[in-house]
Amino acid sequence: MNLSKDEVGLLLETLSSKDDKVWPKTNWPAIRFKDGLNVGAKGGHGIIQYEIEGNIPGDEIVFRFLKPHGFNGIHKFEIKDLGDNTTEVKHSIIMITEGIVATLKWALVIRWLHDALIENAFDTIENNALDKKKHTKWNLWVRIWRFIFSKIR
Repeated sequence: MNLSKDEVGLLLETLSSKDDKVWPKTNWPAIRFKDGLNVGAKGGHGIIQYEIEGNIPGDEIVFRFLKPHGFNGIHKFEIKDLGDNTTEVKHSIIMITEGIVATLKWALVIRWLHDALIENAFDTIENNALDKKKHTKWNLWVRIWRFIFSKIR
């Protein structure tokens, strides 16, 4: 991505704010934290709830899963300077599921929606530096689940 690490770090600091330049809130439930991006703040998006476990501005932010029940672990965003005004934004989930319900929720539904959401978040970050905006298309499975959820709301 042709943004400096500092520029990407500043974008990540807007996460869950009114001026969020990361989260694809047009197509996904907004992410919110009651106390901002401070360690210990609780919040989330949709059915996913987190507590901020670590935040090193400009480097990484770590979220610990609180819900759904049976999601045990973290997910995080990391920013790495690749040189020449090029930056890598990495997202990782380090989690195990506990119980059949959590495992099925993850394997059949949430994993697919999550991956599409993160791709759209990466597009949102990158779009801060592009004239022609990107939007990664959703696969059929994601479109089916989004259709189902739109009918049961």
